[in-house]
Amino acid sequence: QLQACGGGLVQRGGSLRLSCAASGRSFSTLAMAWFRQAPGKERDIAAAINWSGSSTYYADSVKGRFTISRDNAKNTVYLQMNSLKPEDTAIYYCASTTGGDYYVPPRAYLYWGQGTQVTVSS
Repeated sequence: QLQACGGGLVQRGGSLRLSCAASGRSFSTLAMAWFRQAPGKERDIAAAINWSGSSTYYADSVKGRFTISRDNAKNTVYLQMNSLKPEDTAIYYCASTTGGDYYVPPRAYLYWGQGTQVTVSS
């Protein structure tokens, strides 16, 4: 089970930190990702991290602004979002795969959190 939190309303240029807490003993062996879905659009990956945290992936639209990290001792993955833009407005979902390597397509992820709303005002 994945529980995401940390969303909210922020002004352009502001920052937010999302957290996703996982239950279960296998968290440290699984790759994790943050996806986002804006109204009327498909769910797309924002960032992903492998099981150990040694490898990460970022969508071009968030490179240099977002940072994904994980704390396996706390069964938690984070998404630090800086320099937020109105186009970052979306529901953000955390997800996990069934293995240690991350993938880009949403269909590769088996477990999903409930989503947390991020709204960036201009």
